[in-house]
Formats: sequence, structure tokens, C-alpha cells
Amino acid sequence: MVNDIVSDSLTRIRNAALRRLDTTKLLHSKVVEAIVEIFVNEGYLESFNVVEEDNKKFINVVLKYDERGKSVITEVKKVSKPGRRVYQGKDEIRLFKNGYGTVVVSTSKGVMRGRDASRDGIGGEVLCTIW
Repeated sequence: MVNDIVSDSLTRIRNAALRRLDTTKLLHSKVVEAIVEIFVNEGYLESFNVVEEDNKKFINVVLKYDERGKSVITEVKKVSKPGRRVYQGKDEIRLFKNGYGTVVVSTSKGVMRGRDASRDGIGGEVLCTIW
């Protein structure tokens, strides 16, 4: 049984990118689906779809590589962990890696990019960073 489904999903994406796999399968949850959707919109992943196998939902993720075959994802990190939650207010959410990276925040309006949360004037729990 997985205790933290978000960190498990990020680890599966990181390991698949290091092994240069085309696809990987993640356990489904609404939070993981929202994070993967942000990664696709930001250009870190090619695409994803939700499938159901044996009454369990999974997310199939297609990874993205550049023309040399190197992964587009340089680093993906879980910030807020079960033992230590990290919350930031609207003024504390900053650009990550001078705007080249993306911060994913769980807010009262749902899971969104840090830029969008800061623009909308809401803070929340910082889930992960990617660049």
C-alpha cells in the first residue's frame, strides 16, 4: 500500500524518464490527475489518459523527449511531505528557477500552478516543483 500517492507518482515519472521509457502507469487520484494535467500543459509530458483495469483506475502517461533523446524533465521534487507540510501565502509563492520551472500548489480553488495561484491572490500547500 502506498502512503503518499503524489510522491509515488513523481518517482514513477522520474524513474521512467531516467530509463527513457515511452510510457509509465500511475495510480489514479484526482490530485495526481490534476498534477499530470499541469505537467502536460507546461510541456513536460506529451499526454496522458485515464484507464480502468479490474475496477481500478490508472493514469497512462506518455513521456516527452527532445530531439537528442534526452528527457524534457530535468528535475522533479516533492516539496510538501506527510511529515512536513509546506504552506505558502499568496505573497510567498515565487517564480521557480527564474520562471523556467513550475511550482504546483494545492489551493482552495484546486490544484494549480504557482503563477496562477499568486495571480489569483490565493496561497496553499506547495505539492511539488518541476523543471
